[in-house]
Amino acid sequence: MTQKLDTLGAWLLGIVWFLPLAYTLWAAFHPSAYSTRFDLTAPLTLDNFVAAWHAAPFAQYFLNTFILVTMVLAAQLVLSTLAAYAFARFTFRGRDLVFMLVLLQLMIMPDVLIVENYRLMSWLGVRDTIFAVGLPYFASAFGIFLLRQTFKTVPRELEEAARVEGASRWQILMKVYVPLARPIYVAYGLVSVSYHWNNFLWPLIITNSVESRPLTVGLQVFASTDQGIDWSIITAATLLSAAPLLVAFLLFQRQFVQSFMRAGIR
Repeated sequence: MTQKLDTLGAWLLGIVWFLPLAYTLWAAFHPSAYSTRFDLTAPLTLDNFVAAWHAAPFAQYFLNTFILVTMVLAAQLVLSTLAAYAFARFTFRGRDLVFMLVLLQLMIMPDVLIVENYRLMSWLGVRDTIFAVGLPYFASAFGIFLLRQTFKTVPRELEEAARVEGASRWQILMKVYVPLARPIYVAYGLVSVSYHWNNFLWPLIITNSVESRPLTVGLQVFASTDQGIDWSIITAATLLSAAPLLVAFLLFQRQFVQSFMRAGIR
């Protein structure tokens, strides 16, 4: 009986989650007249996607977003790997205190730091740039914690064997620790890319021009009430923005699930 209830609850949650996506698909592929009513005889159309693409510089927005998520992920992987290796395998005065200070970042909402981050970007003279959008996220406490816990599970015998072979600290990190943590890197990379692809508030505040505006901020042009709101075009623009993530998830869903299962087991 309990198993049947769990299955029923899972189906209900799945349906509730799918309903907004179903409406988005319906409105995007049908004329505006059918965006708020369901009619099986309604004609299919791609005009909404064409109108959405020409209503905003989507090519520039896609390029900006791709540069942003790539830059942030690269910086996070480098900094998190080096910091996690130091916390996991080096002994130095104040190590535990510094690690606790790093973990404090997990307890602070990013929105709390928006004002100070804005002041810092203005002081650095990089406001309204893609670099300014990504800079506050270069150091990730979650990534450091996740990799530190993973590196601590690596047997020290492997490191000692590498030292006997004459490997340096850098070689040990790149040839022993990093390969063994590959599933964790994949899991973290997926989380980082999806988060920064969908991030809205900070990019909205720090950017003013098309040259630095990501997709999420660019979508607000469709919410302007000056000429009315066309839900068919809005949903088409939303699908254009979310399409790369949806396609990536459908193509790599097996690796996605397996990476998180391995990360959880560790």
